Amino acid sequence: MEMAELLSEEKVFKDPVHRYVHVREKLIWDLINAREFQRLRRIKQLGTSFLTFHGGEHSRFNHSLGVYEIMRRILETFEGRAELTRRDKLLCLCAALLHDIGHGPFSHSFEKVFRFDHEDWTRRILTGDTEINQVLRNVDEQFPLDVSEVIAKTYENKLIVSLISSQIDADRMDYLLRDAYYTGVNYGNFDIERILRVMRPHEDGVVIKLSGMHAVEDYIMSRYQMYWQVYFHPVTRSAEVVLRKIFLRAKHLHQQGYAFGMEPLHFLPFFRKQILLQDYLALDETVVFFYMHQWREETDPILSDLCKRFLDRNLFQYVELDSKKFLQVEEMKKRFAEAGIDPMYYVEVDSTSDLPYDFYRPGEEQERIPIMLLMPSGQLQELSRKSEIVESISGKRRFDYKLYFPMDAVMALPDHLSGPIRERLGVMQDV
Repeated sequence: MEMAELLSEEKVFKDPVHRYVHVREKLIWDLINAREFQRLRRIKQLGTSFLTFHGGEHSRFNHSLGVYEIMRRILETFEGRAELTRRDKLLCLCAALLHDIGHGPFSHSFEKVFRFDHEDWTRRILTGDTEINQVLRNVDEQFPLDVSEVIAKTYENKLIVSLISSQIDADRMDYLLRDAYYTGVNYGNFDIERILRVMRPHEDGVVIKLSGMHAVEDYIMSRYQMYWQVYFHPVTRSAEVVLRKIFLRAKHLHQQGYAFGMEPLHFLPFFRKQILLQDYLALDETVVFFYMHQWREETDPILSDLCKRFLDRNLFQYVELDSKKFLQVEEMKKRFAEAGIDPMYYVEVDSTSDLPYDFYRPGEEQERIPIMLLMPSGQLQELSRKSEIVESISGKRRFDYKLYFPMDAVMALPDHLSGPIRERLGVMQDV
């Protein structure tokens, strides 16, 4: 068993968010050097956001190291306060490091078209025939499965699960700070040092000392602002729409027996729904970009146009859409079809919603474990009962609908074709 083995010398990664990421455990060092983890260097943390915020080029590798470092620091503050064994601590560190290991290229857009869940691939990478699995099994045979269960939120120790997945966990704290740093916005900044100082272990999960309530309020408002100003930015969503249409068109062409200029070998398992683990791991964003460059030269005008749009950042425009006007979308699609623009690939309603904080949602209890405050008396109280700021946004879901379409293609049409579309757009914008 290598569980107690430390490196002869501590390794450090220079990090712009946490200053340094410290690695003492040989187990962690070996996981970082595994090929499946190195693949995360070639997958962006923020998907298409780099087309909106030019600094947002950081990778899931970058973020995963950050989550590990926050977890390492949490465990330091819990020293003497939590009954965690050596194995428990390694479990926390490995789950933090590997929580995103199953993400694919442009993760969410890719998943929507090919209909799979990255969490399923995370489990397969951790428990399958991989370098990651071999390293984890150096602890014991059960260890890879336990790491998988912590990430899936099914592990029996609720405290360990809450450290990696709750409403205030190592994952969220890192991505808010990191994404704010790289996109150049201020919304995501909060006092992580203070939060780490006031976190306390509890059998049902992490709790926060009452004196740290204001730092947690700041964190929740940061999350709220980041979702609407960065993650749900309309230009980013436009790029995601175009990207989904590229994957969809390529998939449809394959189904129709289209002869690609160069056979898209890396995509064939996904088109055929026969994906082996090595097929999944062989696909990253460098490969997707390669095919986009190939596809922009294809004879199929739709695939070629969509790839040019993504690569040259000539994205779709949008109008705000009132949910009461959804019936008009079908009318709009009809007008596009009459003008010779295929609405399947050029008209899309994109919807987003966010619930910044909630203490109970039926059917999703694990996702919505409340943030509990530790009172001076030793009792626990749910955050929104003490914080007026959190109470004001608690349980309130915000929705946003937009209709995406290529305005440049509309304007290039003769007046008798573009006129009805522009007229319909005008009606839809009159919310």
